[in-house]
Amino acid sequence: MLEIIKAILFGIVEGITEWLPVSSTGHMILLNEFVKMNVSEDFWEMFLVVIQLGAILAVVILFWNKIFPFDLSKKAISEHKVNRPDVWMLWAKILVACVPAAVVGILFDDVFDALFYNGTCVAIALIVFGIGFILIENHNKGKEAKITELSQIDFKTALLIGVFQLIAAIFPGTSRSGATILGGLLIGVSRTVAAEFTFFLAIPVMFGASLLKIVKFGISFSGMEMAILLVGMVVAFVVSIIVIKFLLGYIRKNDFKVFGWYRIILGILVIIATITGIIG
Repeated sequence: MLEIIKAILFGIVEGITEWLPVSSTGHMILLNEFVKMNVSEDFWEMFLVVIQLGAILAVVILFWNKIFPFDLSKKAISEHKVNRPDVWMLWAKILVACVPAAVVGILFDDVFDALFYNGTCVAIALIVFGIGFILIENHNKGKEAKITELSQIDFKTALLIGVFQLIAAIFPGTSRSGATILGGLLIGVSRTVAAEFTFFLAIPVMFGASLLKIVKFGISFSGMEMAILLVGMVVAFVVSIIVIKFLLGYIRKNDFKVFGWYRIILGILVIIATITGIIG
């Protein structure tokens, strides 16, 4: 029962931090310093990634009408307009944006895990990208975004956003959503469009990363391991629904600087905790 309670806690943290630009993986690593799960190291590394499937399912459900490439309404079927070319084009751009992180992740996943999954690297990434959010928001203040609709994102823009996602794939604490949103803002994408494209980009990325981790771990789960994983995913799904709706409402009227300051403060606290030996 204690491990299930821990799984619920990790699911809550995942659901909140997966979509806010504050680094879900970074927070999960830090939480594990204080709330150790009584599981094998191999299972923990797999759990850290696969729990994100719950959060991804929230995106699929909330944005189904924007990402499903077929219109199955009676009108579309009767008019033979079931196929949605604009959605297929959106998915083509999403896949292009996934290429950099996918290639590097497949080739160097274990290397990055060994080198950078620790408190010090998380703290540095939190602070650096926190400063980045503040600087870019200050720079963009009063300026009109060049790209205000998803359809205006071209393949070059998608690839550039994918390069920023690559940074997050290498350094935990960067935040996948934080890196892609920051990249979008830097090249003139509006906050809302940058956030939505980031949500959609997460679908193939997280499904692919989860599949890779499951294949490495194997499918021989114990009953307790399966229960921990499912509970974490379900909680992450429910919390993600709430957080995504909150974020989209928030950024219509506010910028991302508050998240930048949060990242900086948290990064400083992590450094202090590391120096004092509170975390390893």
